[in-house]
Amino acid sequence: MSDLAKHLLEQRANTWEQAKALLDNAAEQKRDLTAEENVQYDRMTADIESLRSRADKLVEDEANSEAAAASLRSLAKVPERREVVPTENEELRKFLSGEVKAYELRALSKGTATAGGNTVPTSFRSQLWEHLVETATLMGGGATIWTTDSGESFEVPITLTHGAAAAVSEGVAIAGTDPTFSKRTLGAFKFGQLIKVSRELVEDTGVDLEGYLARAVGRNIGNAFGAKLISGVGTTEPTGITVSSTLGKTGSASVAGVPNLDDLIDLFYSVTPPYRNQSTAKWLLKDSTAAVIRKFREGAGTGQYLWQPSVIAGQPDLLLSKPVLTDPNVAGTGLAAKSVLFGDLSAYAVRVVNGIKFERSDEFAFDTDQITFRATIRGDGLLVDQTGAVKHFIGNAA
Repeated sequence: MSDLAKHLLEQRANTWEQAKALLDNAAEQKRDLTAEENVQYDRMTADIESLRSRADKLVEDEANSEAAAASLRSLAKVPERREVVPTENEELRKFLSGEVKAYELRALSKGTATAGGNTVPTSFRSQLWEHLVETATLMGGGATIWTTDSGESFEVPITLTHGAAAAVSEGVAIAGTDPTFSKRTLGAFKFGQLIKVSRELVEDTGVDLEGYLARAVGRNIGNAFGAKLISGVGTTEPTGITVSSTLGKTGSASVAGVPNLDDLIDLFYSVTPPYRNQSTAKWLLKDSTAAVIRKFREGAGTGQYLWQPSVIAGQPDLLLSKPVLTDPNVAGTGLAAKSVLFGDLSAYAVRVVNGIKFERSDEFAFDTDQITFRATIRGDGLLVDQTGAVKHFIGNAA
């Protein structure tokens, strides 16, 4: 505390002593303050408040001044340095050209583990993931996605039957049947791609090489992985949703596997309300099948079309008020073909291990002076709830 602040506080204390003396004198004489004494007392109390505020302000200013001086001293000891932090695109270009061999491992998204090896910045990995998801219909269409840090078998408990309740009379033991449980196992099957790029292209390119790699690799891995999520047979690959879905409707023998309006309505209502009413309940079929269904109309073909095209960007078309997803890997219409699926797609689980891994090698194609980029993903998929969450229409075998 400065000498001036101390002096102000001492002066305040003295003023207060004078005010107390004035009050004490009146009290000893058993009287009130006279008019003149009241004026003196009011002036003293005003001085006391003024002196206090002035002293407080001085102390505050001194504290701020000391803090500022300390900051200046610390700056004086360490020369100012400005570090230029490269942008993610600049980091990616350095990675593509081989200036750097590795990056800090970064999470693909919240809850998703990081990949190992020579990885790329978050934005590029996100692009890879986005293109994978847009190509693998189920991953972007409502399936449940689980990410794990490692690839050991991932067991999922399931309910095979839900049991049943029963009416109970007074005084009678409660009956009913118990649910039965089991488990399903998700593995970690690998999908990947190698891309060779000439060194001249990497070093001299004027095109958006990063964008090309993100689109090409993301979509290609999405095509490979996504195809198995639809039609994989399990054991050595994911178990596709068409394989593990249950029968909802079999077509007539006279229409060569092509569903009609009644078939779709029957398939819709074959899925029980708890699944059918979910926001993740959707149709899944091939484009060529969609072209057939678009022609269906109410009232023996004279009323409104059942297919409701979306007028909002990013929103799917509707069929019987439910969204429609199309995927080229769903079977087309035909005898014994599972060409239309409907149900709660969130009952289908996709397991992904550590997101997408992206690496480069300068040695693999050394003889041709090409740089090799490798992208891999490990994952699995299966319909966890196979009690009727997703059902299919199948063409008659006749």
